[in-house]
Amino acid sequence: MILVTGGSGFIGSHTVRALHGLGEPSVVMQRRSGQVPPHLADLPVVAEQADVADLGALRAIGERHEITGIVHLAGYPAPRGTAGGIEATQGLLDGLLNIARAAAEWGVRRVSLASTLGVYGGIAHSGPLTEDLPVLLTAPHPIPRSKKIAELLGEQLAEATGTEIVSLRISGTWGPLGHEDPFFAAPALIHAAASGKPLDLSALLIPPHLGDGLDLCYVKDTGRAIALVQLAGHLQHRTYNVASGRVTTNAEVIAAIREAVPEAELGLPAGAGRPGAALDITRLPRTPGSSRSTAPSARPPATSPGSGRATNADPRRRQSRRHVPGISPARSERADTGFAGSRARPPGTSKGGRCTRASHTSGPRSPS
Repeated sequence: MILVTGGSGFIGSHTVRALHGLGEPSVVMQRRSGQVPPHLADLPVVAEQADVADLGALRAIGERHEITGIVHLAGYPAPRGTAGGIEATQGLLDGLLNIARAAAEWGVRRVSLASTLGVYGGIAHSGPLTEDLPVLLTAPHPIPRSKKIAELLGEQLAEATGTEIVSLRISGTWGPLGHEDPFFAAPALIHAAASGKPLDLSALLIPPHLGDGLDLCYVKDTGRAIALVQLAGHLQHRTYNVASGRVTTNAEVIAAIREAVPEAELGLPAGAGRPGAALDITRLPRTPGSSRSTAPSARPPATSPGSGRATNADPRRRQSRRHVPGISPARSERADTGFAGSRARPPGTSKGGRCTRASHTSGPRSPS
């Protein structure tokens, strides 16, 4: 079984679904509840209440379940946008140290740590961002700063314990169960269109422009990519970009939304304060058990379950074509999870709902 910390969250829950789809059961670890969350109730998963900073509680999970791998997605233990004081930093370090200690005691094969595309911030580079680029030791925000610390500490712990520890630099992620994000505008744009409420950009750290771009990825593909790395055979690297491999601008996001919701009022100023750069995704495994990637296709073939396309088996199957995915809609008549069946196509995806150039399903939340 794979222990997924933060397994009930946005990316975590989709990772659990992806693991299940690949035949691997999961233990969902949550801080606040030992009950399986409603959005995972259709899966044969086990829920455990524990904090990664509590070594005793973590060890107890290993006594109840045979844990063979760990995906560590539990978030930074501080309010968004704040360093959270010494206690939050202590929780961050204790959590990672405890994960490494438990992994060594349980003899797990691999630990996957959530990092972020934010670690590339400040790099002067043209072209796709590759995992071997030298990153700066400083960061202007607690989240990418904490991820840099975790990557370095993970490397140290891997050498100290002999456990394979890999870092996953996750791109801007959107989709079902998503929430607004301080780093990019797409979730706020989608939320405004889905709910019919005025566009609220107050949570963003920097005012957005139409030409601003980011490597955006649909969350089901992000979860699938994480699952494939976790379950891969021998990995050739210790750091992997989890992304779509292309830049999507705010203008493209708005154009796609307006195909589904023409009346959406989503005005942004012209210009490009942050044109963005794509993440190179050639390292990612593309099939279960594989250890190396294949060349990413420009447009992966569409599939049904697990690809991001709504199906009859999906309890949240689209009921109307007038909905944009990403945030739970406030209007029941727009209660679906995707663009499937509509003329509109999610930004950063191919036909079938999957990220272009990142064919993780045969053919990836943000920088946080």
